[in-house]
Amino acid sequence: QVQVMESGGGLVSPGGSLRLSCDVSGLIHSINSMTWYRQGPGSQRESVAFIHVDGEQNYADSVKGRFTLSLDNAKNTGYLQMNSLKPEDTAVYYCNVDYCSGPACYDYWGQGTQVTVPS
Repeated sequence: QVQVMESGGGLVSPGGSLRLSCDVSGLIHSINSMTWYRQGPGSQRESVAFIHVDGEQNYADSVKGRFTLSLDNAKNTGYLQMNSLKPEDTAVYYCNVDYCSGPACYDYWGQGTQVTVPS
């Protein structure tokens, strides 16, 4: 059974840092890509950061230069380093992974981890 587990969220002061982790278990092969989304209070879920195993990365304009996503292919684990956090970064952060086995591809979601940056 595939499981996606986020961790590392919490309460942090403005300007502080957090590192979120996304651990994926139950897969035979490595994931193809990982995307972090977030959903703030009263807001729609938005894409924050993306990484592909070939190295391609994309970031939302709101986090460019502050967030960095890395991927440990061997462990099927990703890390979202968040620096210079702002109150507007407050949200539940979700990890989504894309995985292909032969011709079939799937995506899996974690349950989310809360990040709170008080104003």
